[in-house]
Formats: sequence, structure tokens, C-alpha cells
Amino acid sequence: MFTPDRWLGTAFCFIVCTSAATGTWAGEGPSLGVELSVDEVAAVDITVMPDGEGLPAGSGNAKAGTSVYVANCMACHGEKGVGGVNDTLVGGHGTLTSDRPQKTIGSYWPYATTLFDYVRRAMPYQTPGSLENNELYAVTAYLLHLNGIIEEDKILNAETLPEIEMPNRDNFVWAYSP
Repeated sequence: MFTPDRWLGTAFCFIVCTSAATGTWAGEGPSLGVELSVDEVAAVDITVMPDGEGLPAGSGNAKAGTSVYVANCMACHGEKGVGGVNDTLVGGHGTLTSDRPQKTIGSYWPYATTLFDYVRRAMPYQTPGSLENNELYAVTAYLLHLNGIIEEDKILNAETLPEIEMPNRDNFVWAYSP
């Protein structure tokens, strides 16, 4: 029968034996992979920060975003962001303190820039990362427009997107100083 002492002894033996067999000790890696160049890292470093740092060139508005949404998002999220098999994207205003909060873009998200970032990396579900920058700005504008946050003809780009004040922005508390 294995007691806690035996489990600990077995785990210690496994670590020591494995380390000895592979030649890896504390501070050494397993010598896997290849070091990436600065250009290779830059190609996949697509993070957009809440203040807009990292936003790419491009632009779009909700009118242009309608066709992007219909072609890439509607099957999962429903017509106009409601009624799809996946998360509802529109509505939910005033529900966050209720017994059944509805976390949508308009009711929950604190920054429009992080919406852009999320869509850029994770959507459309079946082909993430496939949208061009202009399409990303346009579909972001469309979703913000559906939530009543911007006008349909407002042009979003790297300068205008960070200026958008999301309705729930002030209800988030930083766990640490950014």
C-alpha cells in the first residue's frame, strides 16, 4: 500500500532519475525548440492593450461591418448578435447586479480595444485570425453600434477606437496598478 511518504519518495526518485537520464538539472532546459528572431516574434505579437497600444493600421465602420458579421459571425451569434447558439453579444444593460446577469459587449466589456483584440485572435470560431484589419475594425464597429455605443457611420481606427468609453468601464477594479 502506498502511503504519503511512499508517494513522496516515488515522486522524488522519478524526478532525480529522469533528470539524470536526460541530463537536465535545475536551471537547464530540455534543449527543445529553436530561438526565435525579433521579426518572428513580432509577426505573432498581436496583443492590443486597453489603451490601444498594439492596434494595427486600418479602419472600418458599422455599415461595412454588417456584411463581415453576416458572413463570419451570424451563424454562431444570431442575427444582430442575439439568438445564436453561442454567446449573446447585444443587450443585457442593467442586468449585472440582477440574479441573472447577462454579460454582453455593451453591458460588461470595459474596453472597446480588448473587444478588437479578442475578435482578432479568436474569431471567427472556425477560422480564427482570418479577418483583415479593415474587416476587424468594421465588425468591431458593427458590434459597438448594435449595443448603442457608437453611431453607424463612425470610423474606427487605431486613433478613434481607444477613445470609446464603454458603459461598464468604471465598474472594474484593477487588482494591481497597470
